[in-house]
Amino acid sequence: MDIVIIILLVLAAVVLLLVELFVIPGISLAGLAAGGCLIYANYYAFVQLGTAGGWITLAVSALTCIGSLVAFMRSKTLDRVALKSEINSTVRSAASEPARAVSVGDEGMTTTRLALIGYAEFGDEIVEVKSTAEFLDAKTPIRVVRIVDGTILVERR
Repeated sequence: MDIVIIILLVLAAVVLLLVELFVIPGISLAGLAAGGCLIYANYYAFVQLGTAGGWITLAVSALTCIGSLVAFMRSKTLDRVALKSEINSTVRSAASEPARAVSVGDEGMTTTRLALIGYAEFGDEIVEVKSTAEFLDAKTPIRVVRIVDGTILVERR
């Protein structure tokens, strides 16, 4: 009966270890339970079966854990559950929308300090802008120099 208990504890530890490594990454309840099962199985073997039985259980449990890990990695199970689809869509940039309302040469006023990036007002539109060279304080008059990929580049007027 002692050997059945030890075998069940080692098998539970192996299953929980695989769950911990491949399903729930990080330190979670499954990992702690796997460690607890292994420790208790080996402790139980040393107490109930003696020193020789304990060392044999320790070796078998270590080989079982390593072997199951290697066998699971070599199996096609990970390939079957892996995501294989490609995402080929794009998200419309929020920065590109205001760029349509602002064009090169427009003049405006910064509403926040531009520590290279901040906000500016052009007419009644407030948009995110990027300074080309220097830090600009709030309420500084600016001019649009370029628009690149929805990013509005400005400089001091």
